[in-house]
Amino acid sequence: MFHKVIGTRNEAHLAVLRLVLGVIFFAHGAQKTLGWFGGAGFTNTMGFFTDGMHIPAAFAFLAIMAEFLGGLGLILGFLTRIAAFGVFVNMNVAILMVHSPNGFFMNWSGAQKGEGIEYHLLVLAITVVLMLRGAGAWSIDRILTQRQAGPMGDAKFVR
Repeated sequence: MFHKVIGTRNEAHLAVLRLVLGVIFFAHGAQKTLGWFGGAGFTNTMGFFTDGMHIPAAFAFLAIMAEFLGGLGLILGFLTRIAAFGVFVNMNVAILMVHSPNGFFMNWSGAQKGEGIEYHLLVLAITVVLMLRGAGAWSIDRILTQRQAGPMGDAKFVR
């Protein structure tokens, strides 16, 4: 079972998707957890989610961790499918609870009330690819895949 979670091929394009998405989500998560990059920090973000948006504390915590730990997992390529799933759920909730009333487009001109869903749809597409194909090259998952394959290799995952 663990092999199915970490199994991946040595594909650079997956690594590019994983690394870019990981950096973006780690930065957003660091805003929410550590107050980095102009963020509010953990206590203020939890307060906003629970008091302002009326999200139960457990789900607010999971959303913050999906961004912070999910981003870190994607950068390292560690448990990539699980990290991508966390981001996938996070983006679906963001679309349903916040962004869908604002339409499709981002607020490039500042003319609409908030941000639309185009960014979120792009993230969903990337997470689906990572959940299906794994971390790709330059990842902890890849190293673990090679170790589990043994000296003879496993044609299904190792190339």
